[in-house]
Amino acid sequence: MVGVAVFPIAGTADLSRVEAPVTLKAYLLCAFAAFGGIFFGYDTGWMSGVLGMPYFITQYTGIQYDYETGQPIGVDPTAFALPSSTKSLMTSILSCGTFFGALIAGDVADFLGRRPTIIIGCAVFCVGCILEMASTNQVALFVMGRLVAGLGVGFISATILLYMAEVAPRRFRGALIASYQFCVTLGILLANCVVYATANNNGTSSYRIPVGIQFLWALILGIGLFVLPESPRFHVMKGKINAAVRDLSLVRGQPIDSEYIKDELAEIVANHEYEMQIIPQTSYIGSWMACFQGSLFKGNGNLRRTILGAGMQMMQQLTGINFIFYFGTTFFQQLGTIHNPFFISLVTTLVNVVSTPVSFWAIEYLGRRPLLIWGAIGMIVTQLIVAVVGVTAGRADVHDDNAVKTMIAFICIYIFFFASTWGPVGWVVVGECFPLPIRSRGVGISTASNWFWNCIIAVITPYMVGNEPGSADLGPAVFFIWGSLCVLSLAFAYFLVPEMKGLTLEQINVMMEETTPRKSGGWRPTRTFATQMGRVRDDSRPGTGKPESLATV
Repeated sequence: MVGVAVFPIAGTADLSRVEAPVTLKAYLLCAFAAFGGIFFGYDTGWMSGVLGMPYFITQYTGIQYDYETGQPIGVDPTAFALPSSTKSLMTSILSCGTFFGALIAGDVADFLGRRPTIIIGCAVFCVGCILEMASTNQVALFVMGRLVAGLGVGFISATILLYMAEVAPRRFRGALIASYQFCVTLGILLANCVVYATANNNGTSSYRIPVGIQFLWALILGIGLFVLPESPRFHVMKGKINAAVRDLSLVRGQPIDSEYIKDELAEIVANHEYEMQIIPQTSYIGSWMACFQGSLFKGNGNLRRTILGAGMQMMQQLTGINFIFYFGTTFFQQLGTIHNPFFISLVTTLVNVVSTPVSFWAIEYLGRRPLLIWGAIGMIVTQLIVAVVGVTAGRADVHDDNAVKTMIAFICIYIFFFASTWGPVGWVVVGECFPLPIRSRGVGISTASNWFWNCIIAVITPYMVGNEPGSADLGPAVFFIWGSLCVLSLAFAYFLVPEMKGLTLEQINVMMEETTPRKSGGWRPTRTFATQMGRVRDDSRPGTGKPESLATV
């Protein structure tokens, strides 16, 4: 009978054999899983454009619009916009839903599995889309749809990251997880293309078409996951070794009785046993509290990992990138110096897409830390230039076209720095830094941090740049704030983020126990977990013959 594991599971002392050789099938599997980023990106993209659509504004404000002249009737063009409170609510409520969805996803992923959790998220997301499309001028119904869709996106964003980290091969894990961010940027671009095509429609199709296309992403991901394997590390955590063997065989594209599969599985099992000695299973509340135990700066404390994961996502949001993609269109409209805000928004999203693949190479050859440090420096410089130009020659009353072009150019350069560094690396670090017993909850907390700060920015930004009474009307000066916050991102990366390239998830845990972030680039593993836990086969040592098969036939 194929697939019956031999007990006890024993592995190898050879560090070069702790992961099975990887086939093209494994890369394609991870690439498909990364498709989940489309949800996050597409929703960000269409919301920015829809908020600036004439029909959508008329529907929720009652201000009429002349489609022949392209001008609002009875008001100044810069005042033809949704109230800041409405924009804030409609945008931020999705992040509120995703915050809770990401936290809930941690429990569901540990109970049902990574794959079913993502499928459930797709179904919940579809319900939210239906509510959004059903709304005409009912703010409450539209907001409810955004909230429900957010729950689905929270499920998907947290669990896709968890799934990819657990199945991706170590040599290219960073690049494959970075492809998740690439799908985010691709989703933003696709949304902006659709919005650009429907923006001037005089009817509900102007916003219902962009919203309705999201059903396609849910169907592709949800149906595709029915045929993908579960994460082998999930089944190891559940003690289902035979299922883990089958998963690992499918993920690595190796025969189920391969000695490579046996060695990698034994390493995962031995690591899990080691971690369970440090993080014993307690009550439900205790399992969450385990994420906050230990020291922030040394040892094997989980608090250090939780601060690292949640802090990475907080700093990623505080770079100000979602200000561009949530409110870019309406911000460009309010400046009064840009003739086609929808087109400029399309250009910025295109820069975002073409810049992200740079990280696929850089993240594995340069490492996580250098990308974060140099990316933060680049964002600081470019944003401060945008701010200085914007409050001087780029003011609306000056009408200096060269200054406006300079602002747009440096906004695009800023997007390049983000898209090739903090955008993808933020997700990679979160997927890599947690041990298996708390991984789903740690990733859930970190992803929830992303959505929490995303929500905060979505709530306050309309008031920061709005030009109505009660708003700060900062205009381009808002980039002084984003640039200053990037200084915090630089400090965070330098002092708290370790280098993780080229290590298995199990080796990363040892590295974080034995060294500091600033010295982590020189750390190398010295033993396998199978050796540490006494699970080494005698025949795995040199000259003892071929390892026995993992399965019996």
